[in-house]
Amino acid sequence: MEMMRNNLINNYRMGGYLLITIGLISLSYQNGKNNILVHGLIIIVPGVLLLGSTWLPSLSKVLDLRSTKVLVLALGLALVGFAILN
Repeated sequence: MEMMRNNLINNYRMGGYLLITIGLISLSYQNGKNNILVHGLIIIVPGVLLLGSTWLPSLSKVLDLRSTKVLVLALGLALVGFAILN
């Protein structure tokens, strides 16, 4: 059971790193467009929050809830789509 929890936390961390990376890459490809910093931060900030929440024990327990898993997955997919389409 502990191994499954560790895998889940690692998956959340990889998702956080993914959002941060996509946000930073998005910034470099949007040179010359208006509000590029805002668009980048819309993607980066949730990634930083997700990554940070994996190291806080109280928030780490909330990440185990099924509703949180669904919410994070939906939000992550929406942000990746936003990054690709912008």
